[in-house]
Amino acid sequence: MRYNHAVPAPTMRALTPSDTEPALAVINTAARWYREFLPPEEFHDPEMTRERFEAEARRMTWYGAFVKGTLVGVMGLEYVRDAALLRHAYILSDHQRGGIGTLLREHLERQVRGVARILVGTYRGNYKARGALEKAGYRLSPDPEAVLRAYYAIPEDRLKSSLTYERTL
Repeated sequence: MRYNHAVPAPTMRALTPSDTEPALAVINTAARWYREFLPPEEFHDPEMTRERFEAEARRMTWYGAFVKGTLVGVMGLEYVRDAALLRHAYILSDHQRGGIGTLLREHLERQVRGVARILVGTYRGNYKARGALEKAGYRLSPDPEAVLRAYYAIPEDRLKSSLTYERTL
């Protein structure tokens, strides 16, 4: 999908500590739709706390998509051994299906240096993310559980409901 030019083009940039509260609002608002496919014991509200966001920021770089100066999407870029991981992709529902997620993903892909592949984890039931990744040329990893165990630090319950996609560069 291409960007919907009926709205102003988003700007993309690395987030700063002053963006933490707006980023948490985007993440926790966008993640509420997970209740449609996650079992109740795996659904968390809020999805991310300030402490976890800051811990993630020590390992990766958070990026944001801004429309008219308002943060509407976030995504993280983390390097783990021989791969770049695109993580925590959240777009506010009012801005989904307009190309902002694609533009943000493409922005992060252009930042990737020094590795041969990009990995993306998502939930098995997240048909929105899965469709977008497949459309962008990502392929389901041959052994998602092995990839999750090798590259991600996620709780066992979330591991069982997740899978990974990858793309070589």
